[in-house]
Amino acid sequence: MLGVLFSVLSAASFALNNAALRRGVVSGTPIQAMAVTVPVGVLCMLPVALVLGELSRLSQFAPTAMAWMALVGVVHFVIGRYCNFKANQVAGVNLTAPVVQLQIVVTMVMAVVVLHEPCTLLQILGGVVMVVASLITQRQPPRVKVAPAVAGEPADTHAAPQFVPLYLAGYTFASMAAVSYGSTPVMARFALEHTGPATGILGGLISYVAATAVIALTLLSPAIRKNVTELKRGNAHWFVYSGI
Repeated sequence: MLGVLFSVLSAASFALNNAALRRGVVSGTPIQAMAVTVPVGVLCMLPVALVLGELSRLSQFAPTAMAWMALVGVVHFVIGRYCNFKANQVAGVNLTAPVVQLQIVVTMVMAVVVLHEPCTLLQILGGVVMVVASLITQRQPPRVKVAPAVAGEPADTHAAPQFVPLYLAGYTFASMAAVSYGSTPVMARFALEHTGPATGILGGLISYVAATAVIALTLLSPAIRKNVTELKRGNAHWFVYSGI
């Protein structure tokens, strides 16, 4: 039951993440989102790890487990998150979220092939139902209609421009995000298989620190650094919410 509870909480956090993120990338950029959300993860994880005393157990964390969790951070929080953010920007959450949900299929296949876990018919049906449900709820973004001009009055030329999704780019980035998100639970299993639930906090902190280090290295590029410095305050708020 504990695993089910954590899975539900994880799904809820992903949904809130996407909703807040979408508001930010409407006028912001995925690079700006990465520069904010990843370090925020460290700021959120570190106090919890201190309160729970997990940092004192860092020496008990095997180097192999640290390496796996660092890899999780790079794949999940850098590659997967950027692809998800980019997909949301170019095609919108409604179109790309069902594709990202294919991470369930990726995880199930890798769990059977790599971890040799049993896969029952009920589990397969459950995965199919989740993916199909996300596809059913998919809908096109509402179109903005320009009000017809009234006789003697000029037509409204200030109507908000209609968002035109880029399907190929959106689905491509969403697929890459699904593969990244779907593979990291298997990596985390290698690292945390023989540890307690609280060790996930320490593992998450290691992942976020590794991802933050990669983001810091990308800021050495003048183009990326310029992109980040142009972050608007309104977008920063949404990115912080998403990071939390």
